[in-house]
Amino acid sequence: MSEPPADGTRPRFGLLLDVDGPVASPVTRSISAPGLLASLLELAAAGLPIVFNTGRSDAFLRLEVVEPLLAAGLPAGARVHAVCEKGAVWFSVSPGGMGEVSVDEALAVPAAYGRAVERLVDERYSATMFYDRTKRAMVSVEQRLDVTSQQYLAQRHGFDADALDLLGAAGLGGRLLAEERPDAAGRVDYRVDPTIISTDVESVLLGKDRGAERALELLAADGAMPVAWRTVGDSRTDYAMADWLHAQGLDVAHVDVRPADGVPATPYPVLAARRSTNDAAGAAWLARLAAVVRGEAADDAGFDDHLPDAAPGSLAAADGGSTR
Repeated sequence: MSEPPADGTRPRFGLLLDVDGPVASPVTRSISAPGLLASLLELAAAGLPIVFNTGRSDAFLRLEVVEPLLAAGLPAGARVHAVCEKGAVWFSVSPGGMGEVSVDEALAVPAAYGRAVERLVDERYSATMFYDRTKRAMVSVEQRLDVTSQQYLAQRHGFDADALDLLGAAGLGGRLLAEERPDAAGRVDYRVDPTIISTDVESVLLGKDRGAERALELLAADGAMPVAWRTVGDSRTDYAMADWLHAQGLDVAHVDVRPADGVPATPYPVLAARRSTNDAAGAAWLARLAAVVRGEAADDAGFDDHLPDAAPGSLAAADGGSTR
């Protein structure tokens, strides 16, 4: 592997990566696609800054992303950060391990509401989902691994409605998709955000755009900014990363590993998977970008043209929107 540039030159690319879908399998919830981890390490060794921008908790990132990177040999000088819970929690990673975890407490959902949701899950929904006790700012439930996507989604719709009702009962203004229920002052401070494997209740100030902003703050503190950016996600909400970077006047292209959600019209290029989905597409794109950095490929478009089609019945076609 090549060493990261030590002369202050700007890296060719910066990477903002959603985790569930492009990096971690939405089925196993772990890094399992062949070659994906090796490509991440190669790009880090080449000096590309890597920021994981996710709704997941720092505990999940530690177990499923950071520990595999460290075990595989994260190179000295690698610039790796994680922005968790859609911008509310963040930390840096070095070959020595995870750095200090920071939390924006002002963006946290009230603790009493979290306890109410936990009771709701225990009493009505524990057969298909569990309450995520690792979250620091958001309130989240997730599909159990021992149930099918269809079983989970059949109950998730009821849970989402109940979660919105609980916001109102707590005197908090909430939003679920197009439905808004303001608080007594007319404010809507929280959203109920369903995905294909989870539901998050979070501040409306959080999102992948807030995560992108936090990522640039982290990179500004540790070295030169990249010349161009690649944002990677598996849902329409992940485009907010590229939207925010483009609005700052930065050169960006978005990689969509699950374009079945629909590819919107954008003022920047979109590189969409054609024959694969989720982490298989993420692995194919990372391998192509590594070839670009090595000078073996002209660009990272058409990154999965030579892969077999995605298997029928995969999560690419599941109802419900994004993963995290």
